[in-house]
Amino acid sequence: MPCPTHRRRTGRTGRPRSTEANRAILDATRAALVELGWGKLTMSDVAARAKVAKTTLYRRWAGKSELVVDAVADLFDEHLELPDRGSLHADVEGVVLQFAALLERPETKTALMAVVAESTRDEALRDRIRSAIVERQKRLVLLGRERAQARGELPYDTDPSVAASQADLIFDLIAGTVVHRALVSAEPVDAEWAATFSTLVVSGVQATLGATAAANGATTANVSPPAPAATDPPRDPAAAPPG
Repeated sequence: MPCPTHRRRTGRTGRPRSTEANRAILDATRAALVELGWGKLTMSDVAARAKVAKTTLYRRWAGKSELVVDAVADLFDEHLELPDRGSLHADVEGVVLQFAALLERPETKTALMAVVAESTRDEALRDRIRSAIVERQKRLVLLGRERAQARGELPYDTDPSVAASQADLIFDLIAGTVVHRALVSAEPVDAEWAATFSTLVVSGVQATLGATAAANGATTANVSPPAPAATDPPRDPAAAPPG
């Protein structure tokens, strides 16, 4: 866990403040990864390429694992956004194509595959990937859901814990599928595939959230209202008047 001084220096998200030196370091890290690969990458090489002292690197990052994760996270922050295209389907399709284009970049592909492979043996690195990349990019799912709810395409959530769980599932579905197709299967993520995949995602999300909303509504409807207070039964107008 980073020390308090490190947290103050890197800010609330744990990533360094954006400065000219940081930009040069992150650019140099990605370039070195493409050229050298994970095994040969060293902090000394990055410092030389970025034209900074090694002490400058170590003031910001404890080692190359943290540095490479932040180099990947920086790419995601810079190149991924959720375009407002007027519908949930179009929004999902847009971000899928953006993500696929980002994964086609040699620096993204090399860096992402390297840190994911290394994280299988390093729990601290997995935690950093989760906080610096995964948790940050879930913002796209949350924003998309908010837009869709405002348009009336999705019901509003009534249980925050269920909403958070569903956001996690949607993120895993989109990110996992696109990464697998682009980097593992090495198949194209073209406009036709993105449109079909987006249809599956949106229909699944609408069905899941709709079922949740219906279940919540049914629960409410099945609660019997309190019985009215006992009163004399109403008189039948046709009955004979009292004698």
